[in-house]
Amino acid sequence: MAELENPAVMPKLIAFLSSLLERVAESNDQTRRVTTQSQRVSVFHGLSRPAITIQSYLERIFKYANCSPSCFVVAYVYLDRFTHRQPSLPINSFNVHRLLITSVMVSAKFLDDLYYNNAYYAKVGGISTKEMNLLELDFLFGLGFDLNVTPNTFHAYFSYLQKEMTLLQPLSLVNVVVPPRSVITFNDDEASHQKQQLAV
Repeated sequence: MAELENPAVMPKLIAFLSSLLERVAESNDQTRRVTTQSQRVSVFHGLSRPAITIQSYLERIFKYANCSPSCFVVAYVYLDRFTHRQPSLPINSFNVHRLLITSVMVSAKFLDDLYYNNAYYAKVGGISTKEMNLLELDFLFGLGFDLNVTPNTFHAYFSYLQKEMTLLQPLSLVNVVVPPRSVITFNDDEASHQKQQLAV
């Protein structure tokens, strides 16, 4: 999409995606503390919360991965698919960073003609190459190897993100109160808009 090539769009997209993921992670952290809802521990879970913020981490990935801007929209599609296929693995503050680096790497490999190897992405993400390889494998199986994103699906997700960014544009992202778990999910075939939760 031509809009993604505009240099002013990507920083806004990064800020909005990180804000969205931060709200989802915080909500799922609270849900885990308050209820006895079972959340499986996986290879994506760290022993502690990373010191780097989600926004700084996403900006770092954007700066060093050199993947096409479309990769970030497709990575968002993959995260949405992953959380719906793996409901016992909701996004939280212990796994969001590893899920992000993995989803961007997988989307770059699927979309771009030229991309860096796993060792490079591991350095960008601050993890070992062995761990990056394991994360990629687990992520692919978690997606059921469903990597294809139709043009309609891509457009639907990007339109949603663009609309939300436009709504937040005049306001500070920090001061905006948005329901933490709401996100739009789209059917791949129809790209129909259905309001659902991001795997809580």
